[in-house]
Amino acid sequence: MTNVVQIERFTKRFKNFTIDKIDFCVPQGVVVGFIGENGAGKSTTMKGILGLVNPDSGKIMVFGKPVESLSRKDKNRIGSVLGETALPENLTLKEISDVMEHVFLRWRKDVFYRYAEKFSLPIDKKVRDFSRGMRQKVSLSIALSHEAEFLILDEPTSGLDPVARDEILDILYDFMQNEKHSVLISSHILSDLEKICDYIVFIHDGKIEFAEEKDILAERYAIWRGSQEALKQLDPSAVVSVMCGEYGTSALVWREKLSGEKGLDRAGIEDIMLYFIRGKKVS
Repeated sequence: MTNVVQIERFTKRFKNFTIDKIDFCVPQGVVVGFIGENGAGKSTTMKGILGLVNPDSGKIMVFGKPVESLSRKDKNRIGSVLGETALPENLTLKEISDVMEHVFLRWRKDVFYRYAEKFSLPIDKKVRDFSRGMRQKVSLSIALSHEAEFLILDEPTSGLDPVARDEILDILYDFMQNEKHSVLISSHILSDLEKICDYIVFIHDGKIEFAEEKDILAERYAIWRGSQEALKQLDPSAVVSVMCGEYGTSALVWREKLSGEKGLDRAGIEDIMLYFIRGKKVS
């Protein structure tokens, strides 16, 4: 399988934080969900893929080339929505479209207007009068209107209601009907990622905890619940992390190591992330 993005030992140091030698890839034809708490390193990594952040060491390859060597034609194959929308506030959507014709080699005004209509965005109203959710929709419309093959989306559904989020997920489904298309998407709404993603990459405190197929995660992990005494009877090698509360004890466990155990619950992506971050690790 061809990789659209290949990250190898990417390292970026800041005063009080380091993204430390991370590795993962975005294969062609799949949606990769990028998860982690605020400040874990998601946005910085995404900006590194876009060439907006230079690594201190390691490398990032996009379309088989070092990111710093991408041509204008290569860059036009990438559509992006960053967490903080930087749209020209004094322009209308009609004026933004005119500007984008000079930015992108394959700007499709007809497609941009079609998305504007789909999202109920007024063409002649200045962006400064748009809500945050409306601005997110404008940014996504731009990303989808220049024949991009790879979308990199940092919190694209931030500020949107559930109906609008579903609408965007439907649009991403349509985008992925072309087997050459790929998406890297981050979101704190993990239920959205469970609906659309093929792979999940989890970054915590600047390190990759896992990069796996979503379906394999569901097969690999489970949630065990019981008493402290019952926990002590489990094989310690089967327990990943433990959380104790006033209503009892629970643990993230390796499903295959407790195949005979009754009452294991399914571990969703949000469960797995919470146990990795908040749970007590078992050595």
